[in-house]
Amino acid sequence: MPDDGAATAAWAGLARGATADLTGWTPSGPEQTALRAEYLALLDARGGDAVRRDGGPEHLTVSGFVLSPDLAHVLLCLHRKGGFWVQTGGHMEPGDATPAQAALREAREESGIADVALALPGAVDVDRHALGAAFGRCREHWDVGYALVADAGAATAVSDESHDVAWFAVDALPDGAVADLPRRLARVRAALRT
Repeated sequence: MPDDGAATAAWAGLARGATADLTGWTPSGPEQTALRAEYLALLDARGGDAVRRDGGPEHLTVSGFVLSPDLAHVLLCLHRKGGFWVQTGGHMEPGDATPAQAALREAREESGIADVALALPGAVDVDRHALGAAFGRCREHWDVGYALVADAGAATAVSDESHDVAWFAVDALPDGAVADLPRRLARVRAALRT
């Protein structure tokens, strides 16, 4: 996509949205507080380039922790490139109005569930992680997590980005789930209970 003025403005708007979400969020502890400061510094230094997939090998992504209304089940995708079970998510696009809307779009695309909704208006978690060679030019994702909700009985559909998509009890995650998923889920569920 050519980087015309409209696209540049869209990326800048998404960066401002991420800054607002992170500034308005109360982290759950010192580790999350320190990461938030690093995210805000990256956004301040790189602006719209910080949220673009092609803005550099390190950039912000969004993820959606899709939980059942009772918070007992989570929707996970078996990631095609990574080969692990993980929450929905991915890169922001210039057509996304906000980072939270990008997380919603990704959840809907990757799950096939249209009735996914934001459970909270802003960010609930941050996680920076290195990526393997299967992820191409992306070397590190600075992920901003959002809490989403959907009916655990909703029919799912596997996207091109996954091998499978399924609901799991939060206390019985599948073998092959990313290692930090239980910790991240605990933070998201705690935010939803406050």
